[in-house]
Amino acid sequence: MTSLRTLAIDFETANERRDSPCAVGLAWIEGGRVVRRESRLIRPAEMRFSPGNIRVHGIRPRDVERAPSFPEAMAPFLPEIAGSLVLAHNASFDVGVLAATLRAYGLDQPAYTSLCTVQLARRHWPGEGGQGQGTYRLSSLAARVGVTFRHHDAGEDAYACAEIALAVMREAGAPDVASLARRLGLARERAGEGSRSPDGIAARALRGVAPSRTRTPLLHFVVRGSTGTPYDVRLIEGREGLRLRCSCAGARFRPDCRHVRALANGEIDALMSDNAGDVARLAGLLGVG
Repeated sequence: MTSLRTLAIDFETANERRDSPCAVGLAWIEGGRVVRRESRLIRPAEMRFSPGNIRVHGIRPRDVERAPSFPEAMAPFLPEIAGSLVLAHNASFDVGVLAATLRAYGLDQPAYTSLCTVQLARRHWPGEGGQGQGTYRLSSLAARVGVTFRHHDAGEDAYACAEIALAVMREAGAPDVASLARRLGLARERAGEGSRSPDGIAARALRGVAPSRTRTPLLHFVVRGSTGTPYDVRLIEGREGLRLRCSCAGARFRPDCRHVRALANGEIDALMSDNAGDVARLAGLLGVG
């Protein structure tokens, strides 16, 4: 039986929006090892770089002025993503970037299976993160499995992600990463939409209209996690009123994750988006204090 094509992916973004990738890295796994690595700079549709994002990855507008657009940069890779097992560290972020940017450009969403290597590490090495979850950082896990890499370089991060999955695979005695993911019940099917958005960036560009910045619900913040990974925190209105929702992995188990608590308490030390004034409004909106 032919094993599922497996590759790791990592995006860096220019600002707080998920549809602002400025770099992508990929690493392919075959026969129990990384057999290919690729990385590309990407020219975002909106050339707006947030200082916090620049501090994380060091990519500036001048670095991507002549880089290919997202459709051009991803054209060779999208056919390989379709039908594959796609690994990412904090997969909700990278999968979200891919989906949001495809949607923004009016491109088809491919069907594939995703696997988060944070969740994979937690399942295989349980109870080692502690309250700070430090053990499950990409850099910490890479050091654990003996991989040296340059953090927040998209190509290097994808490579480290792939090597972490391979290390778990070997320790677990699995024949390949896809089998390991199925065994642990961590693989997530992502169905392609099979249709193009009528109002993506490409369509707006044809009409001479700039991409909208106002599609986020109520308030939208981007905060820096302990490893420098950006997370979206959105103020949404649910059945029980207003609440903050974070995109970090920890929020799946505890909605009031530390990023949410910090913003609710008015703390802006980890804020990457340029809207500190909105943080000051949160306490009143949430009825805190």
